[in-house]
Amino acid sequence: MVEVVNNLRTIVIVLSLLCFVAICYWAYSKHAKTGFDEAAQLPLADDDIPASPADKEGMTNG
Repeated sequence: MVEVVNNLRTIVIVLSLLCFVAICYWAYSKHAKTGFDEAAQLPLADDDIPASPADKEGMTNG
């Protein structure tokens, strides 16, 4: 029984390591870079539409 548990632990650790390496490979690949660069620029995007009607009223009264 102890050998089965140890083998299962070994399998889980190896699968976890492979998953981690795959995620790192994906995150640093050139294919993913373009999407990450676009997402990084989203907070800086110029919004022409006010967030709510209250913001719109505040802009015209100010």
